[in-house]
Amino acid sequence: MGFSMNIKKLNEKAVIPTYGSAAAAGADLYACEESEITICPGETKLIHTGLAMEIPEGLVGLIYARSGMASKKGLAPANKVGVIDSDYRGEIMVALHNHGTTAQTVASGERIAQIVFTPYMAAEFSVVEELGNTVRGAGGFGSTGK
Repeated sequence: MGFSMNIKKLNEKAVIPTYGSAAAAGADLYACEESEITICPGETKLIHTGLAMEIPEGLVGLIYARSGMASKKGLAPANKVGVIDSDYRGEIMVALHNHGTTAQTVASGERIAQIVFTPYMAAEFSVVEELGNTVRGAGGFGSTGK
């Protein structure tokens, strides 16, 4: 089950996202840079994809780490999950953070993250005096494991 989406190459070297398998949820995003980018330990750099997307209304693009890049190089999105709204038409960029202890390089054409498209619902907030009761109540972090 899929959908059609318009995508614009902002750079002729940009790579259209690809799915690694028929059942993959995330499409790989590729770096589109003039030269290699070095990311030092603890540093974050914005990596260009050279692409803009027309995400259909009612869907959001969520940018996640690629497991291989995160486990082998220590590189993952700085904001953990990037959110690309359907009304955004600018370049998709990934803020990669180096969680490791050695500098890492990202080459143009390298897979840097994955994007998953999912439906969302907007809330209409209502201020009330009391909230409904539940068994958990106000139990916070770690309260359900007791």
